[in-house]
Amino acid sequence: MLKFIGFMLLWNLVGNPFLALLILLAVVYFIDRRYVGIFPSIARPFRRARQISRLRTQISLNPNDVTSKFELARLLAERKKYREAQELLLGIEDRYEQSAEYWVDLGYANLKLGQLEEGEIQMLRGLEINQRVQYGQPYLRLAEGFRHSDRDKSLHYLHEFKEIQSSSSEAYYLLGSMYKSLGQQAEAKEAFAESVAVYRSLPRYKKRQERGWALRSFFGKIS
Repeated sequence: MLKFIGFMLLWNLVGNPFLALLILLAVVYFIDRRYVGIFPSIARPFRRARQISRLRTQISLNPNDVTSKFELARLLAERKKYREAQELLLGIEDRYEQSAEYWVDLGYANLKLGQLEEGEIQMLRGLEINQRVQYGQPYLRLAEGFRHSDRDKSLHYLHEFKEIQSSSSEAYYLLGSMYKSLGQQAEAKEAFAESVAVYRSLPRYKKRQERGWALRSFFGKIS
């Protein structure tokens, strides 16, 4: 109702319904990014593209820059360019053999390329080096990877994630979403409820960061 009233006021003010709608959407987006955090950042893809371009240039000038290759592989994985990310990571294995971050990133690329067994071995190797690497998210990625081919294994990895992560609204939202995709409705609602409960217990400075996930969880719980 308030949005409709605001739209009508803007329409009367600017004299154009399309311009009024654009202004209203811009205001809603700004408020969300400032106080809630549900909408994705418009600027993020552009920043990532600039970073990728910068890293490609850096690597062309210095082919032995393994740090830049590692960072580039991560950014490429974010853009779903898993094959290129995999190739970069394989090329720097000798420098990162003891890195938990390296093995879970390589494992994730392989999972996304459909190489489930290899990706699982690599991710578990990273988790063996550091069980809490990336705050337990590799367990979620393993659960997602085996969601269609091995439901029991997927549920096992969800349980492992739950044991690691206990203080993040985002983590419980992701957990609830995975349970929901597996048809575990009761467990999904429990995870969404826990996400909201965690949010309420957070100090004020942390609530801004987690508010969007708590709101998603609230709607997930009642849907």
